[in-house]
Amino acid sequence: MNQRQSELTELIVRHTGQDGSHATAIPALFLFRQSSMTTPTHGVQRSSFCVIVQGKKDVWLAQERFTYSPSHYLVASVDLPVVAQVVEASEDMPYLALRLELTPGEILEILGEKPIRLTGQAKRAMFVSPIEPPLLDAVTRLVRLLDTPDDIDVLAPVYKREILYRVLQGPYGDVLKQIAIEGSYAYRIRDVIEHIKQNYHRLIRIEELADIAHMSVSTLHRHFKEVTGMSPIQFQKQLRLQEARRLLLTEATDAADVAFQVGYESPSQFSREYSRMFGLPPKEDAKRLRGDYYKKANA
Repeated sequence: MNQRQSELTELIVRHTGQDGSHATAIPALFLFRQSSMTTPTHGVQRSSFCVIVQGKKDVWLAQERFTYSPSHYLVASVDLPVVAQVVEASEDMPYLALRLELTPGEILEILGEKPIRLTGQAKRAMFVSPIEPPLLDAVTRLVRLLDTPDDIDVLAPVYKREILYRVLQGPYGDVLKQIAIEGSYAYRIRDVIEHIKQNYHRLIRIEELADIAHMSVSTLHRHFKEVTGMSPIQFQKQLRLQEARRLLLTEATDAADVAFQVGYESPSQFSREYSRMFGLPPKEDAKRLRGDYYKKANA
């Protein structure tokens, strides 16, 4: 384990070079480096498998905290709005991590064509689990391909398949299985999540979501909260406010215009909910974030 973690550390250091998120030549693989602790950051955790090789991170899904470090891995089986914070990092020991994005189709391919039945309540779509040597070995072989790019097209799919297989064989394998198996509660909740993501800016009736899931309204609420940790309305609100924050930072527009763009009919309600989520009113928050950005750029 220590040998593999040391090799992964060297690989990520070599293929990042500086702080930030780094896309790689391997499809769906991203590397991360951060030389200091961060403030809590709102974002959408993509459906993915994540490993830290140095440092520690907290991820909040609604009111539930997931903490992981080099001895664990984190999986999100659907896209989820989260708050994340690097809680251990320094210049001498930077936070180093990787994210491998995954799809239900890739999971289903590994499960094969044999019918699989899942019964009972849907499970939370995020978990942290101890990383075992065979899984860490497969991850190391995948990242090592960055040193031999001519091998990526042939070997990367093989190693990714092994990683998913190891996770599926682990203690939380059902969390991935439920997302890929048509007809399961979690599979139907995934369809609802995709609908909310595509239509976050408009009024969505709960009956509309229940029809998509082929569930009653009460059953939809129960399973949606089990999978995501929040209600459909709370999920939509987080997506709206995250997009509003992005627009305030990247476009020359005022808070009222942004409120209408993301689906709010009342700018005052938007300002209240924005302040509740991010700690400051929209205009003040955008000003602070721009200031932080320029400080880092000129550091």
